[in-house]
Amino acid sequence: MPRVAALALIVLLAGCGGHQPAGNGSGGSKRLRFAVMPKTLDLPVFNYAKAGAERKAKELGDVEILWNAPTSADQLKQKELLESFITQHVDGIAISALNGDFLTETINRAVDAGIPVVTWDSDAPKSKRIAFYGVDDFKSGQIMGEQAIKLLDGKGKIAIITSVGATNLQRRLDGVKDALAKAPGIQIVEVFDIKEDSVRCAEIIASGTRRYPDLGAWLSVGGWPVFTRNATASVDPAKTRFISFDTIQPARDLLREGKVTVLLGQKYFGWGSEPVQILYDIKHGKNPPMPIVDSGVDVVTKQNLDDYEAQWKKMESGS
Repeated sequence: MPRVAALALIVLLAGCGGHQPAGNGSGGSKRLRFAVMPKTLDLPVFNYAKAGAERKAKELGDVEILWNAPTSADQLKQKELLESFITQHVDGIAISALNGDFLTETINRAVDAGIPVVTWDSDAPKSKRIAFYGVDDFKSGQIMGEQAIKLLDGKGKIAIITSVGATNLQRRLDGVKDALAKAPGIQIVEVFDIKEDSVRCAEIIASGTRRYPDLGAWLSVGGWPVFTRNATASVDPAKTRFISFDTIQPARDLLREGKVTVLLGQKYFGWGSEPVQILYDIKHGKNPPMPIVDSGVDVVTKQNLDDYEAQWKKMESGS
């Protein structure tokens, strides 16, 4: 089985178990320092990536994780932090890019300096990064759109929440629009830019709900509406469906309570563990066979929520 396929199979929910390390950390080998950078520190979804990276480092035995990012979404600050890791000449960098195009030159400078770079969650596809680990964002957006078509029986008004600038979110939005274009009875009334700020989410949803009282569904290509319990409070689930990315709590509780209809889950622990494994392999002379490692996406509804939560608890406990 190709290694890329094996990666996807091994990571059912989060990829935390990973594959066998390239070395066992014994024999006095050099301790490797890998910088792992989420988009921002204020989104709870990235805490699982940190746990995955640290677990993988412990498993490998000779890896140290340097975890840092802007405290809030700030592409200039992320670039400055990336430049600081280049100056420190870390052994590898794994980054979720706030804006892939904006970081391309800096990522290229890291690679040119002999520091391998792997992206995760959000790619910088025009850069010299060696590999990307995460969902196929366009395909995931299509899945989201298809879920909306099914729930609305092919007709109705839809509002979308995104954050402009992030490569992965734009690809998801493109996928949503591609799927919805196949249902002429569906109308996208507005696309809201949340600017990676979960605090603004309740306000945006309340405002949009008042503006479009006959709204059939909200679609969010990021998990901002489900990172807090009250963001969807203004939505009447009896008449307006809610489909959102991400399955970290309280998202699953909101799904169980009927406040959210469908969740799309990512491989949160795998965001940390798999890039660290890829960097470790690269440092041991094993380049990834493919530049894109598609982690797959989980479609979670009330019907499969119990099974999903059981799998989640296993991954959260590290088993």
